Amino acid sequence: METKKAHILITGANRGIGKAVAKRLAEDGAHLYLAVRQNDPELVEEMRQAGAGAVEILECDLSTREGVDALVQKLGDTRIDILFNNAGVLTGGLLEDQPLDDIYDVFQVNVAALVQLTQALLPRMLKRKKGLIINNSSISGIMYLPGASTYAASKAAVIAFTHCLKQELRNTGVQTLLLITPGVKTRMFDRISDLYGQNYKVPKGTITPEKYAEMIHEAIVEDLEELSPSGLTGAAMHVARHLPSLVERAVRFRFKR
Repeated sequence: METKKAHILITGANRGIGKAVAKRLAEDGAHLYLAVRQNDPELVEEMRQAGAGAVEILECDLSTREGVDALVQKLGDTRIDILFNNAGVLTGGLLEDQPLDDIYDVFQVNVAALVQLTQALLPRMLKRKKGLIINNSSISGIMYLPGASTYAASKAAVIAFTHCLKQELRNTGVQTLLLITPGVKTRMFDRISDLYGQNYKVPKGTITPEKYAEMIHEAIVEDLEELSPSGLTGAAMHVARHLPSLVERAVRFRFKR
């Protein structure tokens, strides 16, 4: 899909993957609608300096249904060519140790808000017979590791939702792009060791947000339906999909209760 001068909504755009993708798309002269918790004039200026055709900050709270409703109301009849459902939260640790509020929050932000926002914007795309919905999942949605129970479940839900939606949208002109995101060096990734580290030895390999943003940009332009990891991470994911028992055996050496 063409990104130059496209109107693009990105959730969780103030840092990490969301910010890096926003900046890469700004270089194409895209019109950016950045959904973040708090107004950020510096973020606006950075995107303008990068070449964005326009930048609008949309303050929102995706942790409640009402917060997503408010975001939809702010958008009004705004044309959105690309919706990037990027915002997410992380949970981790033994299930019995995870605060229940955190568990509800991970499903609300990672799944319910993503579905609700997609449902709200989809009819406009269908009417124009053009649009792209990008959903940010994770290798955790395929590689089931101890300590990741609730986070992995939320990301597996994103994978299932996107695959189903892709079939519903066949021949409509509206496309989906599923991101099976590997380890990306962000603030969220840095928290994994704190949440999982007491029970599981977490692999350290990562790529930068900027490199991943370039990969996402290429996937958009080439009309890919899925962006999956390559290299060792890709090989491990392939094994997890087709030979899960091997992964379970390997995990036993890294896990302790």
